[in-house]
Amino acid sequence: MRTLVKYGYVTFTISTLLILYCLIFDPESWIVYSVAIVFIPLFILSFGLIAMATPEKDEEEDRVNEPFIGY
Repeated sequence: MRTLVKYGYVTFTISTLLILYCLIFDPESWIVYSVAIVFIPLFILSFGLIAMATPEKDEEEDRVNEPFIGY
């Protein structure tokens, strides 16, 4: 469970940095297109993964040892 949150934060950080890079430094157009195609959906999916994998206070004890099943 904690590894999913960790990977969610890593992909969230990488995609955020690459999106900001394209907004600030104005690279070649093919780089901007590839970031838009790959890393904007990863940004959204990683945010969802962080939200789903983080247990709420009342579920925290039940979900510590359970695998993440996406409920």
